[in-house]
This record gives sequence, C-alpha cells and structure tokens, in this order.
Amino acid sequence: MSPVYDFEALQINGQPVSLSQFKGRVMLIVNTASACGFTPQFAGLEELHETYGNKGLVVLGFPCNQFGAQDAGSNNEIAEFCQLNYGVSFPMMAKIDVNGAQAHPLYQWLTQEAPGLLGSKAIKWNFTKFLVGKDGQVLKRYAPTATPASLAKDIETALAA
Repeated sequence: MSPVYDFEALQINGQPVSLSQFKGRVMLIVNTASACGFTPQFAGLEELHETYGNKGLVVLGFPCNQFGAQDAGSNNEIAEFCQLNYGVSFPMMAKIDVNGAQAHPLYQWLTQEAPGLLGSKAIKWNFTKFLVGKDGQVLKRYAPTATPASLAKDIETALAA
C-alpha cells in the first residue's frame, strides 16, 4: 500500500508538486468541472479550505473533462473561472483523466484504495471526493452528491486523529 505522498501532480499553472509536501495533513482530493450541475460545490470546498486550512486540511482540485465534456477549457481558463466565480484559493491542479488507460496514477491508486459502490473502481462523475488521513491513507470516498458541508464531521475527526 503506497501512501499518497509517493505521487506528484502538476499545478494548474504547470508547476510540478509532490504530494509529500502535505505529509501530516489531511487531504480532500476532488475531481472538478466548471460546467457541471455540481460546480457550485466549489463554494463549499472553498469554505472547507477557509475553515480547516489552518487546522491541517488541504483541499486539492483536479479538473477533469471526462464527464459530459464539462471542463473543456484550458488550465488557464479553468483557473480564472474558479477564482472569479467561486474565489477558489485552494490548490487547483492541471486537468487530468480520472478513468481509463490515461488515468492519472494518483487516481488509479485512490480508486484502488477506496472503490465505489459494488466495488467499482471507476469514478462515476465530477466532484467525487476522497478524504486522506494524516498518515497518507484513504479514509473515505464520497459520491458527487455529497456536499462539502456534509464532510465537515469526518474532516474534524481526521484532523483530531
């Protein structure tokens, strides 16, 4: 079992980031989209970031265009959209695939560690969320319909661990 810290990703500005820099912090990893019915969840994710960021939570957004082509823009367009419309200040990563042969290695690992309903490893839609504990292991997977606010109790428990 490889902890999340073994992975790297590109920030939305193209700069590489090692997830090892978040060692000892709780992470909420979310595949996002700018033109989805769940897009207003950006506001709730930003609220979690503002409420718990200084207590050890890191929210990481990973734009993905695999579901209904709902994030077709460039990384620059996505970053501008998130900042202008939702005031997103948590780290946004470069656009990735979360399913299939080209799925980012992080998402291959996340879905292996926390399969969805009936053991399915596939991400079903935008705004699927993974809560990762301070030890780098996946604590829980949440459906796109789970609002960011509904995760607060689990986040508080993970931060207290």
